Amino acid sequence: MSLLQLHNRPFTVFDPTNRKHRTWYNDFVTHGTWGRCPVRFMCPDDHGDVIQMIQRSLIRYYVLKEFAK
Repeated sequence: MSLLQLHNRPFTVFDPTNRKHRTWYNDFVTHGTWGRCPVRFMCPDDHGDVIQMIQRSLIRYYVLKEFAK
């Protein structure tokens, strides 16, 4: 294992219910970089890229939140 790999940001799965995850995505949208994010989000192969995956999960989260009964 490379010494550089020991200091990488940890991987995590984006969770739209997690306020920190939503805040980190907002920072990305605001600043145009993941440099302020302390983690790296994983993306399953069938979801395209990380940004599309996050956008889809946020849309699903907010639609269900708004229209849930």
